[in-house]
Amino acid sequence: MANPSEAQAAFQRLLGIMDDLRTKCPWDREQTAESLRKLTIEETYELADAIDSGDWDELKKELGDLFLHLVFYSKLGEERGAFDVTDVLHGVCEKLIRRHPHIYGSVEANDSETVKANWEAIKLQEKGASRTSVLEGVPKALPAMVKAYRMQEKVQGVGFDWPDGEGVWSKVQEELDELRNAATPEDEAMELGDVLFALVNYAKHRGLDPEQALALSNAKFARRFQSMEDMLLEEGHSISKMDLEGWERLWQRVKSQEA
Repeated sequence: MANPSEAQAAFQRLLGIMDDLRTKCPWDREQTAESLRKLTIEETYELADAIDSGDWDELKKELGDLFLHLVFYSKLGEERGAFDVTDVLHGVCEKLIRRHPHIYGSVEANDSETVKANWEAIKLQEKGASRTSVLEGVPKALPAMVKAYRMQEKVQGVGFDWPDGEGVWSKVQEELDELRNAATPEDEAMELGDVLFALVNYAKHRGLDPEQALALSNAKFARRFQSMEDMLLEEGHSISKMDLEGWERLWQRVKSQEA
Protein backbone atom coordinates (compact mmCIF):
# COMPACT_ATOMS: atom_id res chain seq x y z
CA MET A 1 0.00 0.00 0.00
CA ALA A 2 1.27 3.48 -0.85
CA ASN A 3 2.56 5.59 2.03
CA PRO A 4 -0.25 8.13 2.68
CA SER A 5 2.09 10.99 3.53
CA GLU A 6 4.18 10.37 0.39
CA ALA A 7 1.05 10.18 -1.75
CA GLN A 8 -0.26 13.43 -0.27
CA ALA A 9 3.10 15.13 -0.81
CA ALA A 10 3.21 13.97 -4.45
CA PHE A 11 -0.34 15.20 -5.04
CA GLN A 12 0.44 18.57 -3.44
CA ARG A 13 3.51 18.82 -5.67
CA LEU A 14 1.34 18.29 -8.76
CA LEU A 15 -1.13 20.93 -7.56
CA GLY A 16 1.73 23.37 -7.05
CA ILE A 17 3.10 22.73 -10.53
CA MET A 18 -0.39 23.26 -11.94
CA ASP A 19 -0.54 26.66 -10.22
CA ASP A 20 2.84 27.54 -11.76
CA LEU A 21 1.76 26.47 -15.24
CA ARG A 22 -1.40 28.61 -15.14
CA THR A 23 0.52 31.71 -14.11
CA LYS A 24 3.85 31.32 -15.91
CA CYS A 25 3.35 29.25 -19.09
CA PRO A 26 1.77 31.02 -22.11
CA TRP A 27 0.33 27.79 -23.53
CA ASP A 28 -1.18 26.58 -20.26
CA ARG A 29 -2.67 30.02 -19.55
CA GLU A 30 -4.60 29.86 -22.84
CA GLN A 31 -6.22 26.49 -22.23
CA THR A 32 -9.92 26.04 -21.51
CA ALA A 33 -12.05 23.01 -20.73
CA GLU A 34 -13.12 23.01 -24.38
CA SER A 35 -9.56 23.12 -25.72
CA LEU A 36 -8.44 20.33 -23.38
CA ARG A 37 -11.36 18.05 -24.27
CA LYS A 38 -9.86 16.45 -27.38
CA LEU A 39 -6.48 16.09 -25.68
CA THR A 40 -8.08 14.32 -22.72
CA ILE A 41 -9.83 11.88 -25.08
CA GLU A 42 -6.48 11.19 -26.76
CA GLU A 43 -4.81 10.60 -23.39
CA THR A 44 -7.59 8.19 -22.42
CA TYR A 45 -7.03 6.14 -25.57
CA GLU A 46 -3.28 6.13 -24.89
CA LEU A 47 -4.07 4.76 -21.43
CA ALA A 48 -6.22 2.08 -23.06
CA ASP A 49 -3.32 1.16 -25.37
CA ALA A 50 -1.04 0.79 -22.36
CA ILE A 51 -3.58 -1.48 -20.64
CA ASP A 52 -3.94 -3.62 -23.77
CA SER A 53 -0.16 -3.94 -24.13
CA GLY A 54 0.29 -5.11 -20.54
CA ASP A 55 3.16 -2.64 -20.18
CA TRP A 56 2.96 -1.44 -16.57
CA ASP A 57 5.72 1.14 -16.99
CA GLU A 58 3.76 2.71 -19.86
CA LEU A 59 0.58 2.43 -17.79
CA LYS A 60 2.22 4.43 -14.98
CA LYS A 61 3.22 7.15 -17.45
CA GLU A 62 -0.25 7.39 -19.02
CA LEU A 63 -1.93 7.51 -15.60
CA GLY A 64 0.29 10.49 -14.78
CA ASP A 65 -0.80 12.24 -17.97
CA LEU A 66 -4.45 11.65 -17.10
CA PHE A 67 -3.91 12.85 -13.52
CA LEU A 68 -2.54 16.08 -14.96
CA HIS A 69 -5.71 16.58 -17.00
CA LEU A 70 -7.95 15.97 -13.99
CA VAL A 71 -5.98 18.49 -11.94
CA PHE A 72 -6.11 20.93 -14.88
CA TYR A 73 -9.92 20.79 -15.06
CA SER A 74 -10.10 21.21 -11.29
CA LYS A 75 -7.90 24.30 -11.54
CA LEU A 76 -10.16 25.74 -14.25
CA GLY A 77 -13.16 25.13 -11.98
CA GLU A 78 -11.39 26.89 -9.12
CA GLU A 79 -10.62 29.92 -11.29
CA ARG A 80 -14.29 30.21 -12.25
CA GLY A 81 -15.40 29.89 -8.64
CA ALA A 82 -17.37 26.76 -9.50
CA PHE A 83 -15.41 24.13 -7.52
CA ASP A 84 -11.87 23.17 -6.61
CA VAL A 85 -9.98 19.89 -6.39
CA THR A 86 -11.08 19.42 -2.77
CA ASP A 87 -14.74 19.59 -3.85
CA VAL A 88 -14.04 17.07 -6.63
CA LEU A 89 -12.37 14.57 -4.29
CA HIS A 90 -14.96 14.92 -1.50
CA GLY A 91 -17.71 14.54 -4.09
CA VAL A 92 -16.43 11.23 -5.40
CA CYS A 93 -15.73 9.96 -1.86
CA GLU A 94 -19.29 10.75 -0.77
CA LYS A 95 -20.69 9.09 -3.90
CA LEU A 96 -18.66 5.92 -3.32
CA ILE A 97 -19.80 5.70 0.31
CA ARG A 98 -23.42 6.30 -0.70
CA ARG A 99 -23.34 3.71 -3.46
CA HIS A 100 -21.64 0.99 -1.41
CA PRO A 101 -24.19 0.44 1.38
CA HIS A 102 -22.93 -3.16 1.71
CA ILE A 103 -19.66 -1.69 3.03
CA TYR A 104 -20.74 1.57 4.68
CA GLY A 105 -24.26 0.53 5.66
CA SER A 106 -26.37 -2.49 6.55
CA VAL A 107 -27.21 -3.77 3.05
CA GLU A 108 -26.03 -7.29 2.11
CA ALA A 109 -24.40 -7.91 -1.27
CA ASN A 110 -22.42 -11.12 -1.67
CA ASP A 111 -21.83 -11.03 -5.43
CA SER A 112 -20.90 -8.49 -8.06
CA GLU A 113 -24.29 -8.62 -9.81
CA THR A 114 -26.06 -7.54 -6.63
CA VAL A 115 -23.52 -4.74 -6.17
CA LYS A 116 -24.15 -3.51 -9.73
CA ALA A 117 -27.92 -3.68 -9.30
CA ASN A 118 -27.72 -1.72 -6.03
CA TRP A 119 -25.46 0.86 -7.71
CA GLU A 120 -27.95 1.49 -10.51
CA ALA A 121 -30.91 1.59 -8.10
CA ILE A 122 -29.16 4.17 -5.91
CA LYS A 123 -28.30 6.25 -8.99
CA LEU A 124 -31.99 6.32 -9.93
CA GLN A 125 -32.93 7.37 -6.39
CA GLU A 126 -30.37 10.16 -6.51
CA LYS A 127 -31.87 11.52 -9.71
CA GLY A 128 -35.31 11.60 -8.09
CA ALA A 129 -37.87 13.81 -9.76
CA SER A 130 -35.29 15.22 -12.19
CA ARG A 131 -34.79 11.83 -13.83
CA THR A 132 -36.24 11.54 -17.32
CA SER A 133 -34.86 8.13 -18.38
CA VAL A 134 -33.04 5.07 -17.10
CA LEU A 135 -30.56 5.75 -19.90
CA GLU A 136 -29.54 9.11 -18.46
CA GLY A 137 -25.84 9.31 -17.82
CA VAL A 138 -24.77 7.30 -20.86
CA PRO A 139 -22.54 9.80 -22.70
CA LYS A 140 -23.68 10.66 -26.21
CA ALA A 141 -20.10 10.74 -27.48
CA LEU A 142 -19.21 7.19 -26.43
CA PRO A 143 -18.02 4.87 -29.23
CA ALA A 144 -21.05 2.99 -30.52
CA MET A 145 -20.06 -0.44 -29.21
CA VAL A 146 -19.24 0.86 -25.72
CA LYS A 147 -22.47 2.84 -25.72
CA ALA A 148 -24.50 -0.24 -26.66
CA TYR A 149 -22.94 -2.16 -23.78
CA ARG A 150 -23.61 0.60 -21.25
CA MET A 151 -27.23 1.06 -22.37
CA GLN A 152 -27.82 -2.68 -22.05
CA GLU A 153 -26.29 -2.66 -18.57
CA LYS A 154 -28.61 0.19 -17.59
CA VAL A 155 -31.81 -1.51 -18.74
CA GLN A 156 -30.69 -4.83 -17.29
CA GLY A 157 -30.62 -3.09 -13.93
CA VAL A 158 -34.41 -2.58 -14.13
CA GLY A 159 -35.13 -6.08 -15.46
CA PHE A 160 -35.34 -5.37 -19.20
CA ASP A 161 -33.13 -8.14 -20.57
CA TRP A 162 -33.09 -11.79 -21.54
CA PRO A 163 -32.80 -14.14 -18.54
CA ASP A 164 -29.81 -15.95 -20.04
CA GLY A 165 -27.44 -16.08 -22.99
CA GLU A 166 -29.46 -18.67 -24.88
CA GLY A 167 -32.30 -16.26 -25.52
CA VAL A 168 -29.83 -13.65 -26.71
CA TRP A 169 -28.15 -16.14 -29.07
CA SER A 170 -31.51 -16.89 -30.64
CA LYS A 171 -31.95 -13.15 -31.13
CA VAL A 172 -28.53 -12.97 -32.83
CA GLN A 173 -29.60 -15.70 -35.25
CA GLU A 174 -32.88 -13.90 -35.93
CA GLU A 175 -31.07 -10.63 -36.64
CA LEU A 176 -28.60 -12.40 -38.96
CA ASP A 177 -31.51 -13.76 -41.00
CA GLU A 178 -33.03 -10.28 -41.22
CA LEU A 179 -29.68 -8.84 -42.34
CA ARG A 180 -29.36 -11.48 -45.06
CA ASN A 181 -32.86 -10.69 -46.31
CA ALA A 182 -32.63 -6.88 -46.15
CA ALA A 183 -34.24 -5.32 -49.24
CA THR A 184 -32.45 -1.96 -49.46
CA PRO A 185 -29.05 -0.53 -48.44
CA GLU A 186 -30.79 1.48 -45.72
CA ASP A 187 -32.48 -1.64 -44.34
CA GLU A 188 -29.20 -3.53 -44.55
CA ALA A 189 -27.40 -0.87 -42.52
CA MET A 190 -30.12 -0.95 -39.86
CA GLU A 191 -30.12 -4.75 -39.70
CA LEU A 192 -26.33 -4.82 -39.43
CA GLY A 193 -26.63 -2.49 -36.45
CA ASP A 194 -29.21 -4.83 -34.91
CA VAL A 195 -26.84 -7.80 -35.35
CA LEU A 196 -24.02 -5.92 -33.64
CA PHE A 197 -26.32 -4.74 -30.85
CA ALA A 198 -27.48 -8.32 -30.22
CA LEU A 199 -23.89 -9.59 -30.24
CA VAL A 200 -22.94 -6.97 -27.66
CA ASN A 201 -25.76 -8.22 -25.45
CA TYR A 202 -24.61 -11.81 -25.93
CA ALA A 203 -21.09 -10.80 -24.92
CA LYS A 204 -22.49 -9.14 -21.78
CA HIS A 205 -24.32 -12.31 -20.81
CA ARG A 206 -21.15 -14.33 -21.34
CA GLY A 207 -19.12 -11.97 -19.16
CA LEU A 208 -17.10 -10.70 -22.12
CA ASP A 209 -16.12 -7.14 -23.00
CA PRO A 210 -16.99 -6.76 -26.72
CA GLU A 211 -14.78 -3.70 -27.13
CA GLN A 212 -11.81 -5.58 -25.68
CA ALA A 213 -12.61 -8.66 -27.76
CA LEU A 214 -12.66 -6.60 -30.97
CA ALA A 215 -9.43 -4.85 -29.94
CA LEU A 216 -7.77 -8.26 -29.58
CA SER A 217 -9.02 -9.33 -33.01
CA ASN A 218 -7.81 -6.05 -34.52
CA ALA A 219 -4.37 -6.59 -33.02
CA LYS A 220 -4.28 -10.19 -34.24
CA PHE A 221 -5.26 -9.18 -37.77
CA ALA A 222 -2.65 -6.39 -37.86
CA ARG A 223 0.04 -8.76 -36.58
CA ARG A 224 -0.77 -11.42 -39.17
CA PHE A 225 -1.08 -9.01 -42.09
CA GLN A 226 2.23 -7.36 -41.23
CA SER A 227 3.83 -10.82 -41.06
CA MET A 228 2.54 -11.49 -44.58
CA GLU A 229 4.03 -8.20 -45.74
CA ASP A 230 7.38 -9.22 -44.23
CA MET A 231 7.22 -12.56 -46.06
CA LEU A 232 6.56 -10.83 -49.37
CA LEU A 233 9.45 -8.46 -48.78
CA GLU A 234 11.83 -11.29 -47.91
CA GLU A 235 10.81 -13.25 -51.01
CA GLY A 236 11.03 -10.23 -53.30
CA HIS A 237 7.35 -10.24 -54.29
CA SER A 238 5.26 -7.14 -54.98
CA ILE A 239 2.26 -6.62 -52.73
CA SER A 240 0.33 -5.02 -55.61
CA LYS A 241 0.59 -8.21 -57.71
CA MET A 242 -0.83 -10.59 -55.11
CA ASP A 243 -4.14 -12.27 -55.92
CA LEU A 244 -6.65 -13.64 -53.41
CA GLU A 245 -5.32 -17.19 -53.71
CA GLY A 246 -1.78 -15.98 -52.96
CA TRP A 247 -2.98 -13.99 -49.97
CA GLU A 248 -4.82 -17.04 -48.63
CA ARG A 249 -1.68 -19.19 -48.86
CA LEU A 250 0.31 -16.56 -46.96
CA TRP A 251 -2.43 -16.21 -44.36
CA GLN A 252 -2.41 -19.94 -43.69
CA ARG A 253 1.41 -19.91 -43.41
CA VAL A 254 1.25 -17.15 -40.81
CA LYS A 255 -1.47 -18.95 -38.86
CA SER A 256 0.51 -22.20 -38.86
CA GLN A 257 3.63 -20.40 -37.64
CA GLU A 258 1.66 -18.84 -34.77
CA ALA A 259 0.24 -22.23 -33.86
